[in-house]
Amino acid sequence: MNDTTAIHWGTNHKTCLTRRESLLKSVHSGLAIPAEKCSLVSGDYLYYHYGCDGLDDRGWGCGYRTVQTMASWLCFNRPLPAGRECRPPPSLPDIQQALVSMGDKEDSFSGSRGWIGTFEASLILDYFYDVPCRVVHVRGGGAELEEVAVQELHRHFEKHRSPVMMGGDRDNSSKGILGVCSGEQGSSVLVVNPHYYGKPLDKTELQTHGWVGWIKLSSLDQCSFYNLCLPLTGKDTFNSSLTCEGGTQ
Repeated sequence: MNDTTAIHWGTNHKTCLTRRESLLKSVHSGLAIPAEKCSLVSGDYLYYHYGCDGLDDRGWGCGYRTVQTMASWLCFNRPLPAGRECRPPPSLPDIQQALVSMGDKEDSFSGSRGWIGTFEASLILDYFYDVPCRVVHVRGGGAELEEVAVQELHRHFEKHRSPVMMGGDRDNSSKGILGVCSGEQGSSVLVVNPHYYGKPLDKTELQTHGWVGWIKLSSLDQCSFYNLCLPLTGKDTFNSSLTCEGGTQ
């Protein structure tokens, strides 16, 4: 349930973005591959998690952090016209205000502890980066996860190569998905978990403690539905965007 209690962000919250310089890059690198057929993210990204910018968002900010991780991938990997720099991943207040400005949320959402999910993630990536997304609904149950989700993820990583956001109803914890593997023993997804809060950890510690790693699809809540936010970041999409932004008048 969303908590709409107002938050005082402070008068200089945008300076928190400078902390991204201390965020870890590509925290999944070095992990073993659990099966023969695997499709993975390609390119660098930053690992955003609870409190990483000095704002304590425990209990409600996981979706925002996953969106920031996705946005960081765009900054590292999206080609831009000459002379144009990528916008840094938006802050939590920026995300809330954008959703209000586009009419998706009421004014009271700005400065609240309101959750966001895959649909809002698709709006934010389009709003700040002109990147469209597909939102795919996967009904609950192991068969749907193994068939629908796995096929969609393989297709996405083979063509678009970008991080995916996953969320559900009973299992409403946001997950960043960086890859998928299929084998005789079932399928696994590579999860970057935004729920870590605490002192900075190195990549090895994050992997050892399970904040990033492979998990079996069978370990997910089989009674929960899941949604996938799939950014359309393939070469054709980026080339089209470049033409629109940098083409001749």
